Amino acid sequence: MSPSSNASDRVAVVTGGTRGIGRAIVARLAASGYQVLACGRREPDSLPDGVAFHQADVREPEQATGLVAAAVERFGRLDLVVNNAGGGPPAPAATASPGLVTAVVRLNLLAPFFVAQAANAVMQEQPDGGLIVNIGSVSALRPAPGTAAYAAAKGGLEVLTRALALEWAPKVRVNTVTAGAVRTEDNAAHYGDEAALAAVAATVPLGRMATPDDVADAVLLLASPLAGYVTGASLVVDGGGQVPRYWDTARPEP
Repeated sequence: MSPSSNASDRVAVVTGGTRGIGRAIVARLAASGYQVLACGRREPDSLPDGVAFHQADVREPEQATGLVAAAVERFGRLDLVVNNAGGGPPAPAATASPGLVTAVVRLNLLAPFFVAQAANAVMQEQPDGGLIVNIGSVSALRPAPGTAAYAAAKGGLEVLTRALALEWAPKVRVNTVTAGAVRTEDNAAHYGDEAALAAVAATVPLGRMATPDDVADAVLLLASPLAGYVTGASLVVDGGGQVPRYWDTARPEP
């Protein structure tokens, strides 16, 4: 099966699947033939055609388990889980409250762990196993000011991916899509106006911020047989990283 091949016998669960990057992943998987269950804390006004919804707060272990159980009850199997739910407000490390730090770590590290545990229990019993894809962040590789808790949680997610891939092979593959700056409504509000977004895009070698579809395409690639021997890996989707600050002054004339 190629990345664009029909996967109508496959079932996917996407956490945080009702908006932004998660919604793009849901739409891409559904368009490729997956039966998709989108999870969120609040029911959305709409979802792509044919996509089912399950309301849950995956930071709670019993609700994470319930999400997986709901998918199996509805569809009879589970082939792909995308741990996309995440995020956190910027906060200076010196003054970030214990409550904020705990909440950010629960959402970005513990919740994916809880969902992955429940998914693995199902996938290990299936003849062809399954795949778990965690949506990470380049903050794990190069933290920005104000992101200490978030960056630490995403760094932990990178290590968790490798640890689970080691323990759960050969039946279950576990990978990370490590996203760079993605232009969503939330990010637009964080960075500022169009001029600020253009300034961010100018730091990326490919000349633009990622779109949610860029991340969704990476998930679809990892879900295809083209990546059948890939596990414990981090696929970095960041347009080449960041242009060094010295580049404009230090590079040689053409």
